[in-house]
Amino acid sequence: MGKNSFRILLIVFFFLFSSFAHAQFAIDEFETSKGKLKITFIGHASLIFDFNGKIIYIDPFSDLADYSKLPKADIIFITHDHRDHLDIKALEKIRTGESKLILTEICAKQVKGGIIMKNGDVQIIDGINVKAVPAYNLIHKRDSGQFYHPKGDGNGYILTFGDKLFYVAGDTENIPEMKALKDIYCAFLPMNLPYTMTPEMVSDAVRSFRPKILYPYHYGDTDTSKLLNLLKDDKNVEVRIRNMK
Repeated sequence: MGKNSFRILLIVFFFLFSSFAHAQFAIDEFETSKGKLKITFIGHASLIFDFNGKIIYIDPFSDLADYSKLPKADIIFITHDHRDHLDIKALEKIRTGESKLILTEICAKQVKGGIIMKNGDVQIIDGINVKAVPAYNLIHKRDSGQFYHPKGDGNGYILTFGDKLFYVAGDTENIPEMKALKDIYCAFLPMNLPYTMTPEMVSDAVRSFRPKILYPYHYGDTDTSKLLNLLKDDKNVEVRIRNMK
């Protein structure tokens, strides 16, 4: 076997192996005015968006997957500095010299070479409109009295794919900035007690900004059936449950 043939076989094997590793996770697809978007549900708060072949990671966390077997990143979004969101080990597996890393000021103290976005910032990143939305607690606190997620430390992100806006909220409660959002097509809202929202808080947020599709995510041991029951009579919001504990 010649060197070129052997090299081709290696490439084919790597592609098939990567595809198999990717296939173990649920994938949903969406049509947008600028092409197809595929979302892979890794778990917890970790997602992969594949938009016309551009690979976008949200909060990769190495406890959930072997990221060395997943595609390299074009863009990586980090919502805040907690270990299950900012995971240096996972970043090392998917980041290349060309990857764009989007993070907060606090996260930038741990990892270099990223693009810092503050609450309210808007940027165009590889043709994708991105807005950083505040993510913080209003109620839930540590025993010390400090909020689990203080205001200003974390971001949610609104990503625009063609004619559709996708909102990944990060670790937050049903804050005024969330409830004031408009035209969100799909929202990922956290429901991990006691750190983020109760099902009642998620329901309140949904009734305020009216996404067409809701994915509760990063929900830990919270019973998702409670949220389904709270929203069962709301025919304008589709609640989709995926394995995002």
